Amino acid sequence: MKKITILTSLLLATSASPAFSNERISFLAFGDGGYHPNYPKQKHLTKPKTKAEFIAAEKKDWLEEHRPIEEFGHAPIYVYPGTEIATEDTGAASVGKAMATLCQNVTCQFGIQLGDNIYPDGADANDGKDDQKRMNDLILAPLKPLFEQQPELVVYSALGNHDWKTSRKGVALQTAWMAKQPNFHMDKQGYYRFTKGSPGNDVEFFVLDTNMLLSGQHYYEIPLAKDGSEQGLATALAKGQAEVEDIEKHEVPLDGEDHKQLAWLAKGLKTSKAKWKIVYGHHILWSIGGTKYDEGHVLRRLILPELCQYADAYIAGHEHDLELLTDDCSRVSTDKKPPLPLIISGAASKMRGVHRGLANYQERQYQEYDLIWNKAFTWGFAHIEFDNQQDELNVNFYTTPTNKSGELVKEKSFSFKHRSK
Repeated sequence: MKKITILTSLLLATSASPAFSNERISFLAFGDGGYHPNYPKQKHLTKPKTKAEFIAAEKKDWLEEHRPIEEFGHAPIYVYPGTEIATEDTGAASVGKAMATLCQNVTCQFGIQLGDNIYPDGADANDGKDDQKRMNDLILAPLKPLFEQQPELVVYSALGNHDWKTSRKGVALQTAWMAKQPNFHMDKQGYYRFTKGSPGNDVEFFVLDTNMLLSGQHYYEIPLAKDGSEQGLATALAKGQAEVEDIEKHEVPLDGEDHKQLAWLAKGLKTSKAKWKIVYGHHILWSIGGTKYDEGHVLRRLILPELCQYADAYIAGHEHDLELLTDDCSRVSTDKKPPLPLIISGAASKMRGVHRGLANYQERQYQEYDLIWNKAFTWGFAHIEFDNQQDELNVNFYTTPTNKSGELVKEKSFSFKHRSK
């Protein structure tokens, strides 16, 4: 890994000023940042584990999922003061500091937040804690270095499955909190659109509530086979291994709101006059994480045809890693456009490994799919830029060390040609 230097930063930068230009539009993309040990899953307190027991349980789960033992890793461990109770540590403050460091040297005009802004149960969690403090601690506090540096910077947020975890009231509390924050934006209904840049060199963003979309579907969780391949539903049912995805009553769409969102997206993409069109939401379309592929199948069926026809990229979180993939759209379209970039940036506070067996299976099985790059067991984020002069979409990935220094580490950069002409 190459540590970023001022020279490298200047080569990547267009200007240190947040002002927009016709040539370039650039922003931060980060997801799954709302985690801190002060807000743990209750099972970590009611069924406590020591550090050794916590790591042993992680390894047990890893092997049960048929992942190669040589690739096993785990997040840094936090031990509650005065106890032996262990849980996963958070990288939220470190990522926030690293983003602020980057934005001292390259242009960061705004940010997009990819859901799971509050762990583990969203606002209105039944844990006796104040929700305003919860949101201040989990959403605002990690980004304070960035906002102190750029007081006018706005983060456009999406909802994730953990934001929906407890109740619709919890979702409403979060959207109401964001409405009062000068540095955050989220529409009340959870999905919305906004445009940046000047006409002719602009980008329109379509922000999805993917949890609402998936909650309107009936689908199964099916474990992978030992070699990482996907089992068919009939086989999994015969083995007693397929389980219907558990949708809580409060998550079920009301009055066709999931269908309305799909229609809104299709019409919006088709009629948009923006030069660039970007769709983002919490859930992935493809990934190699190993546990979200069932959701990917469903979400691709719901929105991939429209993305392939009109969009320039899809950005997601959900997997707690960094990934870059493409879909060539051959399964849903005969148009000869460049592949659709799929950017995953879900490592803003938590980290997770990948399933190499699934990655290899997907490369063999799906001709439309291509894994370009990934980094697991890391904290990090993406910086994305539209270069209107070169007509390119540039994606830059950054990480920060597990020592929680907040140091900025440059990983990889990639460029994609404009596809929604």
